[in-house]
Amino acid sequence: MEFMEFQGKTVDEALSVALKELSTTKEKIEYEVIDHGNKGFLNFIGSKPAKIKVTLKRDYIEEARKFLTDILNNMKVEGKVIIKEEKGNININIEGPNMGIIIGYRGETLDSLQYLVSLVINKNHENAYKRVVLNTENYREKREETLRRLAQKTASRVVKNNKLFKLEPMNPYERRIIHSELQGNTKIRTFSEGEEPYRRVVIDINN
Repeated sequence: MEFMEFQGKTVDEALSVALKELSTTKEKIEYEVIDHGNKGFLNFIGSKPAKIKVTLKRDYIEEARKFLTDILNNMKVEGKVIIKEEKGNININIEGPNMGIIIGYRGETLDSLQYLVSLVINKNHENAYKRVVLNTENYREKREETLRRLAQKTASRVVKNNKLFKLEPMNPYERRIIHSELQGNTKIRTFSEGEEPYRRVVIDINN
């Protein structure tokens, strides 16, 4: 990681110089004292300035915002990117008048963007992994409710016909919703089969 050196009569003065020149705040940097300096004899003879080494902390929130904003601009889609970090999770919401193109067919475009922005945020492996959830127009909540209804409806069909049923291929997150919704149903069992991205949930009678 690149660093810059700054000087001042004291360490505090050197730090103030650094913050002013970098147009930033103390919370957004890391610094190391190279030399505490000294005032010298009579505050003049043999005096030596304090010297510090300053490194800007990586701002992954702004990197993610810029990444998504650039994508929206390239797609000629008007949208506002809102990012909140809560307990290690990065929740991103895109607000705008035409979000259908961002969602895509059954959320495929949204999932792809979520994967890419997760790579951007987690590219520095020195930091703890951040889980990223990208949403727009409450799509995630609506999709989850749709999947829960699908799970219950399919389970009833399997019990009625005494015959297993294979759902359409889903991503890991959506498959977990199906498994979770039906885990308390003792009449059926669920498991996944196939390889990504065609892996699907199978609902069968619990013999």
